[in-house]
Amino acid sequence: MTNDRAASDALVHDPEGGIDRLVEIMARLRDPATGCPWDLEQDFASIAPYTIEEAYEVADAIDRGAWGELKGELGDLLLQTVYHAQMGAEAGYFDFAAVVRAISDKMVARHPHVFGGESRDKSAAQQTRDWERLKAAERAGKAEAGTLDGVAAGLPALTRAVKLQNRAARVGFDWPSTAEVIDKIVEEARELNEARAIKTEAEVFEEFGDLLFVAANLARHLKIDPESALRAANAKFTRRFRAIEAGLAMRGKRPEDSDLAEMDALWNEAKTAEKAAQ
Repeated sequence: MTNDRAASDALVHDPEGGIDRLVEIMARLRDPATGCPWDLEQDFASIAPYTIEEAYEVADAIDRGAWGELKGELGDLLLQTVYHAQMGAEAGYFDFAAVVRAISDKMVARHPHVFGGESRDKSAAQQTRDWERLKAAERAGKAEAGTLDGVAAGLPALTRAVKLQNRAARVGFDWPSTAEVIDKIVEEARELNEARAIKTEAEVFEEFGDLLFVAANLARHLKIDPESALRAANAKFTRRFRAIEAGLAMRGKRPEDSDLAEMDALWNEAKTAEKAAQ
């Protein structure tokens, strides 16, 4: 934080202050004597859920093509980095400059075909393989000896499943074709159905997890991001259910006044209308 309070005030209120302005604002919010009580109470663990939420809000704005909102959402996400960096500086771990230096060094090291002497004459697939080779070397430097080491446990479960499966696939542990993955889904669905009748709640829970894990593997084989696919399915469900509510409202009813047959008919009408509009 700027030691001169007048200089700090000038930077905080300078619309052209750039990233230095944001870093100064965060430092002021965390100032033990004059900062915001709420901000002062936070730590890495309490802020982490907000970081995840902001990343999803960025993804949501992109999914909706809400480019006017994206600027603000990216700013919210940037604030999370600045927040963690400020807490890191207070604890003596690192500061914002160290964060910037680390990612800059990583990008230069992982793109020798742009910033070094390697040829740029390579396909995107070859670049992906080179990227993974460089990442593997970095993991080795961190003493991450296992194939699955370094896959963050805090990732969304579907995303982490795909990352774990990709790691295993690199060493040959993978189904050779999509058809075999689909066969496994059928098998897991049958096992889940059987478990409902003869197994404990914990075993049903486990079988359901197995089914989701294989579904994530199918997405990987189809080159689909399962998180994006599920977000799209959620959005579709939301649209169609709102169409049900609108249709019922025209009849002077609410969903709780209706029944499944009536709502299902309205759902099908919404589905037909969507397909006709495509």
